[in-house]
Amino acid sequence: MEQPPGGAASADAADDAVETLDRPLPEGVRRRVVALVSDAFGALTVTELPAQLRQYARFTPTRRAKFAGNAMAAALAGDATFRRRIGERLRENQPELSAALEAGAPPAAADPVDVAAAAYVLRPDGWVKLLAAAGEEAQRADAERADEESRRELERLREELDRARAQTKSETERLRNDLDAARKEAESLQRKLRSAANEVKRAEAALRRGRAESDTARAEAAAQVSAAESETRRLRARLSEAEASVEAGRRAAREGRSVEDMRLRLLLDTVLEAAGGLRRELALPPSSMRPADTVDAVEPGRMSPKDVAARALSDTDPALLDQLLALPQAHLIVDGYNVTKTGYPQLPLEKQRLRLLGGLSMLAAQTGAEMTCVFDGAELAAPVLLAPPRGVRVLFSRAGVTADELIRQLARAEPSGRPVVVVSTDREVADGVAKAGARPVASVLLLKRLSRV
Repeated sequence: MEQPPGGAASADAADDAVETLDRPLPEGVRRRVVALVSDAFGALTVTELPAQLRQYARFTPTRRAKFAGNAMAAALAGDATFRRRIGERLRENQPELSAALEAGAPPAAADPVDVAAAAYVLRPDGWVKLLAAAGEEAQRADAERADEESRRELERLREELDRARAQTKSETERLRNDLDAARKEAESLQRKLRSAANEVKRAEAALRRGRAESDTARAEAAAQVSAAESETRRLRARLSEAEASVEAGRRAAREGRSVEDMRLRLLLDTVLEAAGGLRRELALPPSSMRPADTVDAVEPGRMSPKDVAARALSDTDPALLDQLLALPQAHLIVDGYNVTKTGYPQLPLEKQRLRLLGGLSMLAAQTGAEMTCVFDGAELAAPVLLAPPRGVRVLFSRAGVTADELIRQLARAEPSGRPVVVVSTDREVADGVAKAGARPVASVLLLKRLSRV
């Protein structure tokens, strides 16, 4: 489509400058204007559209009215060229209405909203007054429709009220009849209830008499049963005391014999093996000893006391532990966590236990000594699933008993004279087992010895 000459555009601009709206378009007129623009939109080319509306060129009229309504209204109000093109399409689609508006005589039978929308697009002389008149007409028509709807609603409500009143009246009559019937039935039920109450009273009186007689008999029987049960409990208590006394005596005699026999047998084995070891170590001829040999003197080639002192081992020398475990019937007691937290505290407790017990198992296989490893079990939330290695006894202290106290109990349980070695850096543990006759050694000594396993 050809662009209009500059004079036409100037004339439109001059007209707009003369006649302008001083209020927003009525909502109905605005919707009708957007619909007119949307219908004429598709007949324009992309180049004929304002830049902000080109993205909606492929939309259907309905979608354009829904998504581009505000943009089309703004373009129609601000772009005279776009408005003129829409007006040309309007003249083609509605020639009679357009001609009547431009002649200043809008059709009387036309919808005021259609007249106002067409006047807003075509902008004939007096279009602002047409918009105002159409707006007033539309408001008047809306008011009349609202009044008509209100009258119809009022009539409907009156009809519903009449029906509700009639229904309420019939319901009231029905309820009154039901109430009369209920009253009669209630009177009949009250007579029956009074008769039943009299019968219940007579039955309750008879029941009370029967209960009194039953309570008397039950009290006599309960007194006899109570006396018999008291005598039975007394006899059972005496019998239980006698049986407990007999069992305690038997258990004390049995445990005393078994513990003492075990301690005596273990001490005897220790003495015999020590004597045999001394005989093998010294290799003394049975009849070569003479009284003169008992005189204290230094013979040629024998070690002096200084030589003997020079052969003493350090408290941290692993060879000292080998000598102690080489004694007959030696028993090694290990303070488990004291050793592991000295040697490898960064490991979890489970891995600490496994590493220590693995080393003790190999040491037991090498030396043949009895070995017991004690761990503190006070902090355990559940039993430890642990298979003790061969040759190592694994013990956990009970709740309320520390591992230190368990080690002292183990040391006191051994017979006097048996070589017992306790591995712990704890000074209190070392002093306690020393009083029981055991030999305490530092944890680092065992760690050094295990590093050679």
